[in-house]
This record gives sequence, structure tokens and C-alpha cells, in this order.
Amino acid sequence: MFSVMRGKNRIITTGMVIALMGSVAGCGASSAEKQVDIQENLPFIQGSGEVADYEVPVQIPNILVDQNGFRPEDEKVAVFRGKDLPDIFYVCDKSTGKPVYSGSPVKAVYDKEADEYTALGYFTDVKSAGDYYIYGDILGESYPFTVSEDVFSKVYNDACKKFYINRCGIALSEEYAGENAHSACHTAVSHLQDNAQVEIDVTGGWHMDEMADRDAVLGCAIAENFLLAYEMNAEAFTDDTGIPESRNGVPDILDEVKYEADWLLKMQDSKTGGVYGAAMTDPSKGGELFTYPVYVTPISMDATIGFASMMARFSYIYQQYDSEYATICLKAADRAWTCFFNNQRSDDSTACFKAAAQLYRATGGKSYEDVLNLYFTKNNFNDLFMEDEDIFIGSVTYLSTNQNVDVDRCTALMKLLMNKAEKIANDASSSKYLVTRVGEENYLKLLYDMRCLSVTDHIIYNHEYTTIIENHVHYLMGMNPEAMNYVSEDSERTFLEDTAKTGILNDPQKDALFVFMMSVLCH
Repeated sequence: MFSVMRGKNRIITTGMVIALMGSVAGCGASSAEKQVDIQENLPFIQGSGEVADYEVPVQIPNILVDQNGFRPEDEKVAVFRGKDLPDIFYVCDKSTGKPVYSGSPVKAVYDKEADEYTALGYFTDVKSAGDYYIYGDILGESYPFTVSEDVFSKVYNDACKKFYINRCGIALSEEYAGENAHSACHTAVSHLQDNAQVEIDVTGGWHMDEMADRDAVLGCAIAENFLLAYEMNAEAFTDDTGIPESRNGVPDILDEVKYEADWLLKMQDSKTGGVYGAAMTDPSKGGELFTYPVYVTPISMDATIGFASMMARFSYIYQQYDSEYATICLKAADRAWTCFFNNQRSDDSTACFKAAAQLYRATGGKSYEDVLNLYFTKNNFNDLFMEDEDIFIGSVTYLSTNQNVDVDRCTALMKLLMNKAEKIANDASSSKYLVTRVGEENYLKLLYDMRCLSVTDHIIYNHEYTTIIENHVHYLMGMNPEAMNYVSEDSERTFLEDTAKTGILNDPQKDALFVFMMSVLCH
């Protein structure tokens, strides 16, 4: 479907003779071209550790790579940045500085808006496990990276486990939380914001920000992403991520969603079925963050309809593990649905469509089907599918239901899904960084793009889509204009160097979408 032009790349073997250009310092000075034995002339490569006895000034490299690394059989690519590019680049063993591979930059382009020259360098044939860096005359070195079969494993596990670290209301032990261990937080009875005389128990749930607030709308959205990811790639979610519930016979990701569901059930008003918006900490009286008083914001229709959607999906999936609890969740979802429609109309929020799809799949109820059909017949439904996340997720759910469905509608939805995925793939293929959107401010949208591609890849497997998803992981972990790893904290240059940056895993919404994307690669 898509093609990528590649340079004449080759693995370098001991004794191979090649023409090397550049000065002994590797700084771009010219020299006469001559035939040399690569093993006898390695010191010309900056960073080999064999002749250089001075410190190279710290600077952001112009050869950009995923600082975490690559799996042996995956496509491997780096971004070269600069007007003057080397004719040849070298992949070098980190410990010895010796080249193991050479290739040529391809697809050189100039971005007038960014005033930036870039090219791509493919080194897919480097398959041996080890630590490497890339060197190119004029540009210098990249940050180091690893080639390993389990290169994604720790990052993926950390992303999944972050929500255990964010749990509120329980003590986190060093055994499971390490340096994030702490005593139980926010265990005191809370009060309603609009009536402080009313006490309410809302212990539990996930902290969503640095103030340890908990948000029902966001919590429902995150839980739904986890549940959909589990449906798409169940084998990627183990029962051994290192949380207290591990090895209990239930995938840890579902244990984590249940922890949030327990809290959300407390956030549902027993009289109306409405759901309170958030549990907010109140620092005005002083004290420590984890002991701040908590107040509960008023019932929110956004939270109520989001709750109906998430609880219905959770009930559907959790039936096989605990049918009694799943039934409780389904009844709570229906009560929230009723509350919403006692106060608003289906046209008031596209979240109604998503909730209707979840409840219809779980029950087959006609009232839910009627809301689905109301949206399906909208003149602008196709546009909504492309632009609205609730319409997109509701449509994917409709495609996966065992209830009676309109076959022609399913065909139309599949066409829309393929069109959306193809647009995403084309945007990525034409990008100088091989991603749909460049810039930290676009990371959330970028992650939503990858969720769409992940869903499509599950329904109709496409190796190219998997490669695009991999490239987005590489981008987030260093192959970006800042040469910064926005995911993990243990590589050469990470988001920790800038206090204004939080990192993907420290943003619950982005973390959940990152888990979604990684589940495609780790199943």
C-alpha cells in the first residue's frame, strides 16, 4: 500500500573494505578518499572510546533515535537533521565503538515552515541484541539505544502499573510501589461541595493530577480505553504486573479497572442515579497533600452518561470473572442512563451514542437501539465518525455486538473505519518524523490516531499499520525534534530535564492511550 525508498544499506563484517570520508575527529573536515580496513581505522569514529580523551560538549544530537530501542525483527529508523547530511551513516557497538552496519540517508526534505532539513536512515538489518549508537560525518552521534527482544516490556509494564501507583485511599507498600510507597491517603469522610452538612464516602479511585484530585468523567474515559484495549488484545494483558491482585486469575488491567469502578459506584447518588463530577482536595486549611480534606462536586450529566457507558462495557467483559459484581455494574449503568434522560436529550451529548452502544450490546434493549439509530440517520454522521471520539468508540462497539445489527450499517461503518485509518497512515507516511502530528502539544491527538489504527489493525491485520504504531512509540521515546524521551526516565535525555514537562506516563489520559498502543506490540 505504502512504499518507503531505502538507501543501499549493508551489514559490515570484519575486514570489509570501504571508502571513509572525514577527519580523524569525525567533525566534517575534508580528507582524501582512500581504501581502508574498517577494523584498523576505527578511532576516527567519535565516541569509540579508543582514542578520544576529552569530553564532548553536551548538545542535542542531530541524529534522532528511540532512546529505549528496537526489537530485532522490527523496522528500525532514525531521523537525520541538517542541511548537510553524510553520504553514509554507521551503526556502532556502544561498548567498542566499532561499526556493525552502514547505510545512506534517504527521503531528504526541507520543511519551510519549520526551517528544517531532515532525512531518514533505515537500519532494519541490525538484529543482534546489544547496545548501539549511530554516527554520521558532519552530524556526529545519536543517543545510545538497545536492540533486544524485550525492549518494550519494562516500558509497557510501567505504563500499566502507573495506575496502581495512582490509587487513592489505600496504603502502597514498597513491595509493589517501590519509592512511591506511602500510607493510606484521603481516608476521611468527604462532604458535598454544595451542602457541606452532607457526608459521603468516596474513598478509592485514581489520582488524576498533582493535587490528587479524582475525576469521574476522566476516570470513565480511561477505564473504557483499558477495556477496549483488553478486548482488542487480551493476550497482551497479564496477571503478573506486580500489583496486590496479581496472580488472582483475573488480568491485572481488569483488576485496575475494578478498583476505579468501586470508587465510581460510590460516586453515584443513590436517589437519582446521577454521578458526582469529581472528588477534589482542599488545601486551604493547610496540612499535607495526602491528608487534605476532600469535597465532592455536584452531579454532572457528563459524568453520569460517561458512567453509564463505562459500567455497561465493564459489566459485559467482567461477567466471566464475577457475574454478581458485573450485574451490579450493569444495573448502575442503567440507572445512570435513566437519570441522564430525565434531565437531558440524546442530542445534548454524543456520549449518549457511545453509552447506547454499550448498553445495547449488554442487553439488546430497544431504547438503546433507538438512540443508535437516531445518530446513524444524522446527515453529518460520517463527519462525526471522523472527528468525535464518542461516535468513533460507539461505532466500534456496534461492530462488535452479538445483538441484532443492521448489516448495511456495519458495512458502512467498516468503510468509514478503513477511510479514517488510511488517512492516518497516509499522514504518517508523508511526515518527516513518520508520525501523524509533530509537537508535544499534539501528543493527545497523536495517541487518539494510534488508537484508531490499533482498532483497525485488530479487525483487519495490516503489517504496515503495526510499523506505523511502532514509529509513533519511537517518536515519543526520542525520535522527535527535542530528541527527548517522553515516556521512560532512564535514558540519556528525558522529560525530567525540563520542569515544564510531565511525561506521558504522568498524564493518566495519555498513559491509558499509550497502553492501548503498546498492547498491539506486546501481545
